[in-house]
Amino acid sequence: MGGGIYLIDDDDRLVEMTEQAYDSEDQLQELLEKYPNLLAGDQIDRATPRRWLSVNRESAITLEEDRVDRWNLDHLFLDQDGIPTLVEVKRTDDTDVRQKILGKMLDYAANALIYWPFKSIVSQFEVNCREVGRDPEQVFEEFLGENANEEGFWSRVKTNLQAGKLRLVFVADEIPAELRRVVEFLNEQMDPTDVLAVEIKPVSYAH
Repeated sequence: MGGGIYLIDDDDRLVEMTEQAYDSEDQLQELLEKYPNLLAGDQIDRATPRRWLSVNRESAITLEEDRVDRWNLDHLFLDQDGIPTLVEVKRTDDTDVRQKILGKMLDYAANALIYWPFKSIVSQFEVNCREVGRDPEQVFEEFLGENANEEGFWSRVKTNLQAGKLRLVFVADEIPAELRRVVEFLNEQMDPTDVLAVEIKPVSYAH
């Protein structure tokens, strides 16, 4: 038996899975929105696995002086310690994936610290919850527990943002070696910001 991926179905049969390309970049974005745990929080911090609170998809960073949305981040998450986690998604069939994803992410991070008012993160979270028919307080309680200090959590988010304590996550169906080396280099140099790459491979039943 090879080193592939296998699924045990309801009839206790072993079913081989095969890789299959995403239909679109939007499909991968939707998967992250629906299943944030795909960001592998247990591998980011094995001692205390990261959990994810979705703030928004296609989060806009606005220039305050002209009120124009200049940047749109694929996903913005917060972990249980209030660390803003910026996620940019690309498929590797884009030949310029490394240059595009690196340039956009660094642009987001640098300008978010200047142009992203803290209150807009709170409002984006609340609007996003209501758009999917969820009560923001209930979502927050499910995230941190019924005894969680919501005010204290948002205070940590504000402190982290002001201190530049961010997490930049590049997501693709395959992380090219060149991108991996750049991510490793940036992660060593950009303290207190963490720079990571997550590979999410699409699979389907083999026929």
